[in-house]
Amino acid sequence: MSRVEVAAAYDSRAEEYVEKLGSVHQMADRDRLTIEEWRDSTAGGLLDAGCGPGHWTEVLAEHGRRDVVGIDGSTRFLESARERFPGNRFVVGDLSALPVTSRSLGGILAWYSVIHTPPGELPEILDEFARTLAPGGSLLLGFFAGEPGGAFDHAVTTAYYWSAVALTDLFHRCGFTVDHAETRRDPDVRRTHGELRATRTTT
Repeated sequence: MSRVEVAAAYDSRAEEYVEKLGSVHQMADRDRLTIEEWRDSTAGGLLDAGCGPGHWTEVLAEHGRRDVVGIDGSTRFLESARERFPGNRFVVGDLSALPVTSRSLGGILAWYSVIHTPPGELPEILDEFARTLAPGGSLLLGFFAGEPGGAFDHAVTTAYYWSAVALTDLFHRCGFTVDHAETRRDPDVRRTHGELRATRTTT
């Protein structure tokens, strides 16, 4: 499924998604803590790549952060984000061709935003993240942990598992050094959560 088709699939279910998963209060407490700690330790402009309905963008913008933007391919998600979080900037965009100047960002949050990307296309997006991050900039990625490249039936459209080991190798090839990776299985959650934090190399 193309990125346009994925965006259309989310558009068709945007209202339902926002109701069930559109608030930080509906997210795992550990996820919020992880993202807040990453935000507070990351200098410079922040990009919420694949921001969905904007709740994590709002977290990134807390405590007076003005250098935050959310980007997503779903226009319905962005309509909701602009209505619910009017103090933030939201832009329609493709993660493989970000409307961002090279080496201009301090950090990119990609929290479950590349789960629908076929494995062979993920390097293109990571290369784009590397292009837009300043040397030393940080990337925080959330993903479903499992057999690398394995497809599964997500509620919206086909998604793919990754492992921390496979992603670490891919990140290295795309210009990142992996600083931290972990997985966890939360109670009453069907799939295993994975997260990875990496730094854009200075070369």
